[in-house]
Amino acid sequence: MSGARRTLLLIGIGAGDPDYLTLQAIKALNRADVFFIQDKGQDKQALRHLRTEICERFIEGGHYRLVPFDYPTRAKEFSDYKANVASWHGEIEAIYARLLRDELQDGQCGAFLIWGDPSLYDSTLRIIEALHRKSEIAFDYEIIPGITAVQALAAQHRIALNAIGEPVHITTGRKLSAQQPLGGESVVVMLDGEQAFTRIDPEVEIFWGAYLGTKEQLLIAGKLGEVADKIASTREAARHSNGWIMDSYLLRRPR
Repeated sequence: MSGARRTLLLIGIGAGDPDYLTLQAIKALNRADVFFIQDKGQDKQALRHLRTEICERFIEGGHYRLVPFDYPTRAKEFSDYKANVASWHGEIEAIYARLLRDELQDGQCGAFLIWGDPSLYDSTLRIIEALHRKSEIAFDYEIIPGITAVQALAAQHRIALNAIGEPVHITTGRKLSAQQPLGGESVVVMLDGEQAFTRIDPEVEIFWGAYLGTKEQLLIAGKLGEVADKIASTREAARHSNGWIMDSYLLRRPR
């Protein structure tokens, strides 16, 4: 395999349940020689353990190697959000470049295991694209799609995301705060650390879920005026108990 380029796989592993892995993802797992496993600190050990559990469960034979790495945190104090994210991504890109250069040999296949899907609110794909464009390290990369939290949320609540003939809008809590009141569209919100739903019309329906697909899964649904406080207190208790939380929700006008 001398002279062959490195290959990198970005494998979507779903939103918490190992059974969410697709057949394509399992085949991709069995192609990889090296898995780069991000470590986000003691509070998020469960996320790292799930990734290693997936490797142990689905990979045939013990030919692979795990390479853990410390994942930098984004600065919490900033005046320019996009500049802050760009700086953070620069740090991560330098780490990825080192991993590809030092831990993956020519002709080998490496992989990142991406929570949910690589295309939806995850920085890995964007950073790998930037690294690939610079051509400082020769490698090819492939994307393996995964079940997103959006799909898992709808499935667990047994709801369709959209009303007939209406769109679905996916956004963040930060953007929701500045958004106009909901019309006919459904709005899926991710990454809402500020609980922006508490400032939305109380007649709007919410379908909230945390730790989707895991044994810690939490689900609450109803009109915001009736369940917003319950969601806020449940969310805070769960975050305090587990040290981390991943949640998302759908907002819509009553049908």
